[in-house]
Amino acid sequence: MRVIGLAVLAWLVICALVVGWGWLLTHPLESSIDPMDDDVARWFADQRTADLTDVANFGTYLGETIIGASIFVVVGLIVSVLKRTWRPIIFVALVEAGIGGIYFFGTELIPRDRPPVKLLDAGLVPDASFPSGHVATSLVCWAGTMILVWTYFRAARWLAVLLLVLPLLTLVSRLYLGAHHLTDALTSVVYGSLWLAVAALLVLPRGLDGVNGPGRAPREA
Repeated sequence: MRVIGLAVLAWLVICALVVGWGWLLTHPLESSIDPMDDDVARWFADQRTADLTDVANFGTYLGETIIGASIFVVVGLIVSVLKRTWRPIIFVALVEAGIGGIYFFGTELIPRDRPPVKLLDAGLVPDASFPSGHVATSLVCWAGTMILVWTYFRAARWLAVLLLVLPLLTLVSRLYLGAHHLTDALTSVVYGSLWLAVAALLVLPRGLDGVNGPGRAPREA
């Protein structure tokens, strides 16, 4: 119960920070931050080529909810089976539920127009720029996978760090396509990273190779 309580409290704090920051972006800070955001969007738009657009579409694909969530669930299940513990899949479930809730309240409570450039991702809601769901999804999928590898497979730790290139590709892709302002994308990086850290600290073991250190609960708990 203590873990559940801490998870709920942490989620509420992060969600409130995201909504509060979104309100600042769209109200008192709008006149000072929007010009910078717009300049970044226009710079990316000026770099567009057919080949780069193909790369950006792939980066976006990595952040699609069905893709990111499905891959992360499969990874969690595989690690749970291999290490004979429920912790990895519980970690995945907590991360996915939390990140989805934060995004929902952020985008519903904070309307923000897309950047003032041609949007290359058709069908997006015009005033749902804040925050970036694709960036958050890609981050928790690939950084979350890195955390699981780092926790349970010591030999592959440094190789797993390379997975962090994928959410970075998604972030740049969303800016390139004109889907989000820079501050929208960075907000998702921050809240996604915070929630991953909270979930990892509350659920995953901290010993080497997924084995708890002295005095910790058994890993099957």
